[in-house]
Amino acid sequence: MTQLRRDEGIRLTPYKDSRGVLSIGCGRNLESVGISAEEAEYLLGNDIYRAISGINKFLPWAATLDDARFGALANMAFNLGIGGLMNFEHFLAAMKDRDWPTAAREMLESKWATQVGLRAHRLSIQVETGIWQ
Repeated sequence: MTQLRRDEGIRLTPYKDSRGVLSIGCGRNLESVGISAEEAEYLLGNDIYRAISGINKFLPWAATLDDARFGALANMAFNLGIGGLMNFEHFLAAMKDRDWPTAAREMLESKWATQVGLRAHRLSIQVETGIWQ
């Protein structure tokens, strides 16, 4: 394993190998090998943790939200990154004030909503009602 790490190197972002094949890590061929379901679940868990950690750090008031509304924030942080979520100033202000109709409307009036379509509609209902969608 040490030899492979030395010979392949470790790249934490996708790259093209010497033959132009999209790879990652220690020479993982993403085009023909991809990742396993277990690896996808592992990555998802890490990404969810990162999203929730960002919310906890930058939006400490969110800890007082019910699970469904916190989940909507986590979904958005996962999709947009915490930096992207922080750009939703009016939405976040409405969430903090527990003004659910305004928060839901702010979600739907964003460029993000046009990009993600039904996801935004489901999450806006979740924010407005506090019921998982």
